[in-house]
Amino acid sequence: MNGIIIDNISKQYKNVKALDDVSLTFEEGKIYGLLGRNGAGKSTLIKAISNRIFVDSGKITVDGDDNVENEVALGKMHVMSEVEMYDLPERVSSYFKIMKDFNSEFDVDYAKAMAEKFKLPLNKKMKELSTGYKSIFKFISALASNCKYIFLDEPVLGLDANHRELAYRMIIEHYSETGCAIVISTHLIEEIANLLEEIIVIKNGKVIVKKDKEELLKEGYSVSGSSTNITEYIKGKNIISTQTMGGLMWCCITGEMPKEAVANIEFSRLDLQQLFIKLTSEEGDA
Repeated sequence: MNGIIIDNISKQYKNVKALDDVSLTFEEGKIYGLLGRNGAGKSTLIKAISNRIFVDSGKITVDGDDNVENEVALGKMHVMSEVEMYDLPERVSSYFKIMKDFNSEFDVDYAKAMAEKFKLPLNKKMKELSTGYKSIFKFISALASNCKYIFLDEPVLGLDANHRELAYRMIIEHYSETGCAIVISTHLIEEIANLLEEIIVIKNGKVIVKKDKEELLKEGYSVSGSSTNITEYIKGKNIISTQTMGGLMWCCITGEMPKEAVANIEFSRLDLQQLFIKLTSEEGDA
């Protein structure tokens, strides 16, 4: 069967269950959002998929092949992560050639064209690059890999607003041209929301949500109006958050947005970040 299939995997680190019986499928032709708070298990999951760590139980297959020490399976994916692996003195352009040696599908011309768009200095040594330009290099390398499955772990770390916008545009263009699967793990939920088609939320090592984004966003809405009207309206409802300013109040609520208008109250769809905060909040959070 095509796709990356994660079947009931678990991973324990001493007293911490980093992954707890996780089952997922990543298919070509989708952009996924892999979301979770710090320590939720996102990076551990990506490391398990790419065989950087071994799981304690369960199985991962790539297009039907076991991923454990399997060059065919692992060659179908590229993982961009925060880990710094480029500490040798070679120049940026040399790394593109090295990647071509390891992956015959790597598109050096595409990588160089993207580098020009991002103003990435090809003649600089990798260790001389800023954090942002190291992220750009790793991002470019991921898309230029032409792999079927691309994992972007915090892809815009250290990038300014203009470069982040360019990166998001490049993701959409590459996806449209290749139809690959792209999995984005990031804390910048509000910025990437429009890119995503399917949402996966991990909390304490467990998958608590795996759903089409549009379907997920139907599970909440926001209301605004006078404090008096909103206070009365929200009685008995499941409240995510409230905000007041003078005599006005805004409130986010889980549940289906009413189809009928309510006098003196404005309704709007909940955004992904607001819903994420509700889904991943812990008892005692402010």
